[in-house]
Amino acid sequence: MQFDVIFTPEALALYWQGFIGTLEILVACLLIGGALSIPLAVLRVSPQAWVRGPIWLFTYIVRGTPLLIQVYLIYYGIAQLDWIQARWDDTWPWTGFKDAFFCAVLAFSLNTCAYTVEMLAGAIRDTAPGEIEAAQAMGYSRLQTLRRIVLPSAMRRTLPAYSNEVIMMLHSTSLASTIPAIFDITGAARNIYSDFFLPFEAFITAGVIYLILTFALVGLFKLAEHHWLAYLRPQR
Repeated sequence: MQFDVIFTPEALALYWQGFIGTLEILVACLLIGGALSIPLAVLRVSPQAWVRGPIWLFTYIVRGTPLLIQVYLIYYGIAQLDWIQARWDDTWPWTGFKDAFFCAVLAFSLNTCAYTVEMLAGAIRDTAPGEIEAAQAMGYSRLQTLRRIVLPSAMRRTLPAYSNEVIMMLHSTSLASTIPAIFDITGAARNIYSDFFLPFEAFITAGVIYLILTFALVGLFKLAEHHWLAYLRPQR
């Protein structure tokens, strides 16, 4: 083992650049996917089949296909279509498809959105009837009940499952290195491997970085659960 190479300024700079790239992708896809998942989850539990049907189909397809295939379809498929390329210089939103970062974030955002929609929709369905009855007794409209009672309660109860989704997305960002011009932690390890022919040292270091990030996320979600799910803890 030659870990002294890993601690050279050049190698550390590569890992730092990859670390920033990974965080940028993770934060962007979680923000976009999370924002999309809330209205889609509400539509997913609609009593109208024509409303919930398309959302079910979207989540079924995304959850039923590998993320790597989705990344390839967006970057090597959609982004390479002549119709898209003819418009990606001056027509929004097609302008984004010439950016590798945009394609990666789009793929990851749609993926995490699909999983989050199903988690949040399940939590909405499991809302205690008493909470809704209490809102009706207070004179809340259906929209007010949804906005003030159902959604906040569902989002709190989804926290434990959503923490697993966030961690899975962190690990999934390593697939971004399959796209040219995207540089993440895995890409940094790959560069060090190709420059110094040290596969174990390079990828073990990348694994340690992912492990540290995972523990950090677990700690943050534990704090969030301790704060927002305190009412579910047994009372002594």
